[in-house]
This record gives sequence, C-alpha cells and structure tokens, in this order.
Amino acid sequence: MSDTMKAIKDDLVKAFSTGVSYMMPVVVVGGICLALSLVGGEPTPGKGMVVTNPFLLNLGAIGSAGLGMMIPVLSAYIAYSIAGKPGLTPGLITGFMASTPLGDSHVVTGFLGAMLLGILSGYVVKWVKTWKVGKALMPVMPIMIIPIVSTCLVGMLYLYVLIGPIGMAMRWLVSMLSDMRGGSGLVLGLILGAMAAFDMGGPVNKTATAFTLALMAEGIYGPNGAYRIACAIPPLGLALSTFISRRKWSEDERRMGTSAAFMGLIGITEGAIPFAVKNLKTVLPCIIIGSAVGAGLAMIHGVESMVPHGGLIAIAGVNQGALWYVIDMAIGVIVTAICLHILRPNISEVIKKEPPKKVINSDMNKA
Repeated sequence: MSDTMKAIKDDLVKAFSTGVSYMMPVVVVGGICLALSLVGGEPTPGKGMVVTNPFLLNLGAIGSAGLGMMIPVLSAYIAYSIAGKPGLTPGLITGFMASTPLGDSHVVTGFLGAMLLGILSGYVVKWVKTWKVGKALMPVMPIMIIPIVSTCLVGMLYLYVLIGPIGMAMRWLVSMLSDMRGGSGLVLGLILGAMAAFDMGGPVNKTATAFTLALMAEGIYGPNGAYRIACAIPPLGLALSTFISRRKWSEDERRMGTSAAFMGLIGITEGAIPFAVKNLKTVLPCIIIGSAVGAGLAMIHGVESMVPHGGLIAIAGVNQGALWYVIDMAIGVIVTAICLHILRPNISEVIKKEPPKKVINSDMNKA
C-alpha cells in the first residue's frame, strides 16, 4: 500500500470515528427523550403507543428533533475531521439532504448517504482551500467562496449522480434486515455480540456501533437492542466470575470486579479491559462467547431498543421485549462466568507456574 493510500485510509478511519463520536450524544438525548415520552402512552391496535399527555408529547418532540439531527451531525463532523471547520457547512447541509426525501421518488439515503457526503464534502473543501485567489477575495474565502462552492458541488453531485444508487443500496439493506427472523437473525446477533466484546470499545466495537446506528436511522431497532445487551455482558460476566469463582482471581482483581459490575450496569464495555490486559488468552474468548450468546438470543426474542446505549440503565429505551432484554443479558453474563470458571486456572496454579524471582544478596553488593 502506497503512502498516499495509507494516509487516505487513516483519514477515513479517523473521520468515521470522529463523526460517530460527535453524533452519539445527539442520539442519546433524542433516544432517551423519545423513549421516556412513550412510557406514558397507551398501546393502541394498529397505532402502537399513543401519547396524549401534553408534557410527554413535548418530550417526544424534543426526542424526535434529536434523532432528526443524527444524520446531519454525522456528515458534518466527518467533513470536519477531514477539512477542519470549513467542512462543517457543506457536511451539515448535504447531511440534511441525505435525511430528507428528495427527487421524484422521495429517496432518503440516510446513514450511507451521510457517510459518503461527509467524505466528499471534506475532500472538496480541502481542494477549494488550495485555490490561488487574489488578495481582494482572500477575506471572503472562508465565509463565502469555500462553503458555497463546496456545498453546491457536492449537493449537485448527490442529486444528479449519487442519490439513485445509494437509495437502492439502502432499500436493499433495510429490506434484508427487516426480514431477518429465526436463524438469520441469530447469526446477525452472534456477529454483533462478538464484535462488541472483541476489542471492548475499540475500532471493531465502534464499527458495530455505526452499523446499528445506521439501522436505527431507518427505523430498525432490533440489532441495536441485541448489540446494547452485548456491550454490558463482558464487565458484568467478569464481575460475576470474581464473586462466584474467587479462587480464580487475585485480591486486587476481586476488588476490580465491583467497579466492573457498576460499569456493566451502565453499559460501558471498557470495564472488562483491566481483566483482559492481565490474561487475554482466557478472558477474551469467554467474553466473546457470552456476548454473542446474549445478542443472538435477543435477536431471536425480538428485543428492540431506541437508545444507543446499553446496560440496565438503558431499560427505558427498550420499546419491545424489555423482559427478554434483562433475561438475555443475564444469560450472557452467566455463560461468560461459566466459561471463565472452566478455562481460567486457580490463582494458586498461576503463581506456581511463575519463575522464581532472583534474590540479590545485599551484603555481597557492599563487599
């Protein structure tokens, strides 16, 4: 791989990570407000949850506004990562276009469109910034020429060339995932669960996050529910293991189990990292198995969550299968603890295998 291609690849990885990071708080606020507004609704055949309370309706309006900003914010900050502040304007505007029905077919390209438009906006802005202009135009470059030229170029390219193919791809993806039931849903859940635990908040975990958020933008909440269960399982499973398999862990590790339990309850996968760092060979397979089992069961049971966060703290955002959400998470935690009990040796056996430390005679050093 050439240096140029490697630099572009690194730019794209950083851009996607930046976009998702800035988008997450917007989605969390929107999802939680919308979920809380539905708590006071009445289940109505054919209409779902119908909310009549004025306060809850207003809370739902705030939530809908937050979720509506999800796609534009993603596109804007992908462009920002590539081109700096000048990328925000074209990224935000074209991201809004991706989330708005446009054209004769009223196509919405959603997450895929936002990602592509954010990238294009960023690189077009970088190109326009290299233009050589006269001194008279220099003051208006950042506030007029760069945003207008880049926004119009990317916007027209989207409307005349990209909207059709991206829209077809999104419709195919949504149709395929909406029809996932039984075995196919189980496979998707197993994959998402394994990705959640694989690097505990790293790039693989973030890729799964981006995938579930993309589906949420299209109104598909099942994969998000399964994935959010999986994110909580590694720290909770390790915490349970330190409690029921005390001989497998040192005193310091048992103390870490308390903080891991707290982090698991609030859906922070990174609570498992201190354990994995010390013994990756036994910890990683166990948490991957447990998370995959929990997420796979959630897909089978039809768990859906409107909130992009995991753990029991996010239970209010589970709009379908709340009881299964808790049960499947508990099963994944128990499977993780059982795997650790089987695969991890007692701490006394680990100590015996360690080579004896050399003792230096201090009296000899003084001689």
